[in-house]
Amino acid sequence: MAVSVSILTIITSLHLLAFVFAFGAERRRSTAVAKPDQYDEKTFCMYGTEASTVYGMSAFGLLLVSQIVVNGVTKCLCFGKGLVTGTSYTVWAIVFFVVSWVSFLGAEACLLAGSAKNAYHTKAQGVYQGKELSCAVLPVGVFAAGAALTLLSLIATILYYLAHSKADTGGWEKHQNDGINMTTAPSDAPKPQNTDFDKA
Repeated sequence: MAVSVSILTIITSLHLLAFVFAFGAERRRSTAVAKPDQYDEKTFCMYGTEASTVYGMSAFGLLLVSQIVVNGVTKCLCFGKGLVTGTSYTVWAIVFFVVSWVSFLGAEACLLAGSAKNAYHTKAQGVYQGKELSCAVLPVGVFAAGAALTLLSLIATILYYLAHSKADTGGWEKHQNDGINMTTAPSDAPKPQNTDFDKA
């Protein structure tokens, strides 16, 4: 299988977009402030924007599509015609395949958990003045971890695809119509002439 520039472009673009969304989700995490109710002695949590949830789920979807593309092309390393054995390319393809999946699953877990936690809002609680109200918010670094694992997944996925492409052909590409055909003579080759010895 030859390396396809279009496949590399798609994989890189989707991963980088997912990284941008994950980084944006970390920057736009929802914040909460305990506010006293002006009509009674109860306190409630006032939450900010939920843009982080949208960014996180967008990164989740883009990363999933990229993983589907690369594993669809390489037949997920298991369902293809098989790789050439005894080459270093095969070993590296397996190593990067495992790293790609581990980093992918880690990034998806961070993005999904972060999006769900960011969307959760503590309901109004009957806490009287003088007591502190705890408002549930997403901890710092969840989306950042997802962004870092997305970059790791990008590197591992590209290296896996390149190693798989080499291992699929044994490190060399087959070329048709190369070499000299020794079984048939060219049509424009001069024909041997009869000699006196042949006539005898």
